[in-house]
Amino acid sequence: MFISDCRREFYDVIVNQRVLLLVASDVDALCACKILQALFQCDHVQYTLVPVSGWQELETAFLEHKDQIKLLVKQDDDLDVPAYDDIFRDEEDEEEDSENENDESEPSEKRRRFEEDVIERTMKRRQRREWEARRREILFDYEQYEYHGTSSAMVMFDLAWIMSKDLNDMLWWAIVGLTDQWVHDKITQMKYVTDIGILQRHVSRHNHRNEDEENSLSIDCMRIAFEYDLCLALYQHWSLYESLCNTSYTSASLKLWSVQGQKRLQEFLADMGLPLKQVKQKFNSMDMSLKENLREMIEESANKFGMKDLRIQTFSIHFGFKNKFSASDIVYATSSLMENVEEGGPETTNFIKALDSLSRGNLDKLHQGLDLAKKQLRAIQQTVASCICTNLVISQGPFLYCSLMEGTPDVKLFSKPVSLCLLSKYLLKSFVSSTKNKRCKLLPLVMAAPMDIEQGTVIVVGIPPETQSSDKKNFFGRAFEKAADSTSSRTLHNHFDMSIIELKTEDRSKFLDALISLLS
Repeated sequence: MFISDCRREFYDVIVNQRVLLLVASDVDALCACKILQALFQCDHVQYTLVPVSGWQELETAFLEHKDQIKLLVKQDDDLDVPAYDDIFRDEEDEEEDSENENDESEPSEKRRRFEEDVIERTMKRRQRREWEARRREILFDYEQYEYHGTSSAMVMFDLAWIMSKDLNDMLWWAIVGLTDQWVHDKITQMKYVTDIGILQRHVSRHNHRNEDEENSLSIDCMRIAFEYDLCLALYQHWSLYESLCNTSYTSASLKLWSVQGQKRLQEFLADMGLPLKQVKQKFNSMDMSLKENLREMIEESANKFGMKDLRIQTFSIHFGFKNKFSASDIVYATSSLMENVEEGGPETTNFIKALDSLSRGNLDKLHQGLDLAKKQLRAIQQTVASCICTNLVISQGPFLYCSLMEGTPDVKLFSKPVSLCLLSKYLLKSFVSSTKNKRCKLLPLVMAAPMDIEQGTVIVVGIPPETQSSDKKNFFGRAFEKAADSTSSRTLHNHFDMSIIELKTEDRSKFLDALISLLS
């Protein structure tokens, strides 16, 4: 059931019971989990936490507990959920009335009533056929695209706020949850800016301070601040040079995979008047005089080089005296811990580390995540450069296609869904900026990478066209299902993101052929 009163219909119902908490493997879900854990701790609610990586694990748990599961959705989200009566209806009794059989009325009266019954049944059958046709149409429209509503962490923070139990930590997790949606390109710019505005009011409420507090920041203090920051990945924990080279937006705009692009980067740095020695050392070690006006200098030069979207509304957090992180830093770090392929062991180990990294008492795990995130972004940019320089992105008619081969550097990293999606988005952005073919600029991208070599499987992801920025609807989930069904391809549609599918390597070519004919 859909819930209209989050507190009365959801929290008050579960607060006196032992709760099973199922958490998906993405940063927004982890942040929602952290907020709920804090509320449970506050109210002494006992719970069991179970990570669920996909539909199979969720279905198992759901079937055991489906009678009590409720659906929390932000009411103003434009989710176009069909009305109940348009999809479900009671089975009508179409048997003839037994009274007719024992009817002792006149033959002419019997005949008239029989004719009326026939007409009525015919009308009912026609109405049912019309209703079923309309139902198919409604379901097709509803299931055709996949898109995201409000961040789960924001929904949970809303609950905490309604109950007057919202803390600054919870607010930060809500911010990170929203930022996860923005970093991974799940919501529109308009939705992001609207939700930032909502959170900004809470930040003002929780983080007003006077000058005395400003001068006496304790080691345990935590402060959130709204700011316009640069869209440069991890730049405050890296060198400015590395960040410029490994951020999707700047790399694609300057075409850094080409000699000409490298030359433009040097011109860009020269235009800012930043010495190369300063730009290539750690951001924290740069001269204070340069750092003071750095954002303005970068923005001014970026505009000249056609990079007009280098500024973003976001939030940062200060822990004590010296630890400062932007919300996107946390997203990159936590995502990388979640999909860490460097350490063996069960998936739950990565899940727990990622969850722990969101607590301010675990800065060592957060820094480990930041190091992993830098390796991931470097690997993505090197793979993008390789794919473009060796013409691995090819047009298949209705979509672009790129396949990573076994043995490609860092290919193991891209056997994970979030990493592969990030790579695909970076690659499509770079390809669109590099190609002169106008038609190709409008196409979506399908990308495949080896998943499990022993089992002979590949992971395939579908990304909407780069031009489709006004909405973030993805049609590949349904298309993948139909292509797999029509060819009897051995697939596993286990990811919550339906535009990601696992496929037997031998079935890949027939699956792609079916996808081409389906989308042509």
